[in-house]
Amino acid sequence: MIETLDGIFETVHYKQSTTLKLYDNREYEDYPKHWHPAIEIVMPVENGYTMQFSNSEVYLREKDICIICPGCVHAIKAPETGRRIIFQPNTTYLRFLREFEVLISFMSPYAIITPEEYPSIHEQLVKMLIEIKEEYMAGASFSELSIYSKILEMLKLIGQNYSSKSTKTNDYSISSKEDYANKFVEICDYIDNHCSEDLKLDEVADMSGFSKFYFERLFKQFTGTSFYKYVNQKRIAKASELLIEPGNSVTDVALNCGFMSISSFIRMFKLQKGCTPTEFKSMYWSLEIERSGEKAELVQ
Repeated sequence: MIETLDGIFETVHYKQSTTLKLYDNREYEDYPKHWHPAIEIVMPVENGYTMQFSNSEVYLREKDICIICPGCVHAIKAPETGRRIIFQPNTTYLRFLREFEVLISFMSPYAIITPEEYPSIHEQLVKMLIEIKEEYMAGASFSELSIYSKILEMLKLIGQNYSSKSTKTNDYSISSKEDYANKFVEICDYIDNHCSEDLKLDEVADMSGFSKFYFERLFKQFTGTSFYKYVNQKRIAKASELLIEPGNSVTDVALNCGFMSISSFIRMFKLQKGCTPTEFKSMYWSLEIERSGEKAELVQ
C-alpha cells in the first residue's frame, strides 16, 4: 500500500534502520498514478497484475518481473485475488557506479523480465527475488548487506543479458559484441556528462565513428529509445536534482539543463514526471519541512 502520497509523489517509508521496503502483498487495492525516487521491482506470485505507464499498459503474469526506474510515473490495477512481491530498495548510493547509471538509462522508464525474453537468467532472478523477500521478513543480522549484494547481482545479470540481446543483430561491423557494448556505454556516459550542452545527433555520431543514420539505428537498438529522447531523459533527471537545491529558480534550472525556453522545459518535465517543476519543488520542500518537524518532536 502507499503510505504517504503528496499529489503524485510517494514517500517510501523504509523498514526501520534500513533503506529497504518490501511488501508481500495480497491486497485487492488499486494504486493511483504516482512516482518515487526509489527503484521498484514487482513480481506476481499468484494471479496476474496490471501495470499502467504514461503511454502503455503491461499485464504481468505469475513470475514476470517488472523493474520500474526511479522517477517513472505509474499506476497499478489489482485483481480481486492474488499475491505479489513489491520491493523498493533505495539505490541512490549506487549512482556512483557508472554501469548502474547506464543500465538504468537503458531500462528507463521500465523493463519487463519474462522467461521468453530472458530465458537464461529469468529463473535465477525469480529465485533471488524470493530469497530477498525471505531475508527481509526474517530480519537477521547483516541481512541488508546480503540483500543489496543480491540486488547488484540481479542488475549485473540483467545488464549482461541486455547487452547480449541488443547485439544479436547483424547490423554492425565492430569486431565483437563486447566492443559494440563498450562503445555504446562510452557514448551514453558522454551524453550523461554533457546533456546540458547543445548535443547534436550528427556530432555524437561522428564521435562514434558511424554515419548519422547508422548511429541512430544502432543507438535505438542498444538503448531502446531514440537519441534525443535519451538526451531529454538525462536533462530532466539532472533538473530534478537541481530543483531541490535551495536558491535555484525554475528558469535557472531550465537554462542549466540545456533547454532553450521555459515552456519547452515545463512541457518535457510534466511529460516525464507528471507534474510541473514548480509543483515538484513544492512537494519536495513540503516533505522536508514535515520530516524536520518529526525530527524535532523526537528530540523533544
